[in-house]
Amino acid sequence: MLRSKKFAVLFDMDGTLIDSEPYWMESEQALAAEHKGKWTTEDGLDVVGMSLDKSSRLLKERANIPLEPEEIVDVLTEEVQKKLRKVVPWRPGAKELLQDLREHGVKTALVTMSMHRMAQQVVDAIEFSAFDVIVAGDDVRNGKPHPEAYQKAAELLGFEPGRCIAFEDSVSGLTSAELAGTIAIGIPHIIPIPEKPGRILWPTLAGVNYKQLRKLIK
Repeated sequence: MLRSKKFAVLFDMDGTLIDSEPYWMESEQALAAEHKGKWTTEDGLDVVGMSLDKSSRLLKERANIPLEPEEIVDVLTEEVQKKLRKVVPWRPGAKELLQDLREHGVKTALVTMSMHRMAQQVVDAIEFSAFDVIVAGDDVRNGKPHPEAYQKAAELLGFEPGRCIAFEDSVSGLTSAELAGTIAIGIPHIIPIPEKPGRILWPTLAGVNYKQLRKLIK
């Protein structure tokens, strides 16, 4: 097995590693309906990639839910975890890329705004040791698009951000990775990511491998 410690790879979770955004939207709509409020698909799209603190406050306000934001986060997280216990919907190429990276000795981190317990559940569902580090929403003070989560992941792995490749599916997440100084790559999924000078956008992770990523490191 080839070994390399020249770069690390950081993965967002919801929408990038797993196709869990529909789970979140279903749970948000169900909670709103339970309290006779309304939360549309468009509302759900508005909070993709946002920190749970911010998204729960929006949900509370728009759907008039009589719960504190922390309670809303707990309810939604538990509902999504229930769905994940039945099926973990992997995004195309994500698990294959993870396995290829691990076979080449590349350090990896999961960087998500979901709660740590949910991130751990997803990691535990992978049949090989896929991640060295988890940085979740309750592990940082500032959620995406603030760069803290990606900065912390790079630090924990022992790499400068410029030697880390980060994969994201949302504008908020990609902005976080860009501001942190990583080689940030957008993989648009449910919502489009606008192009701008210097921004890297790929259509999918399917077929992406270690050799391809190694070429991005100077």
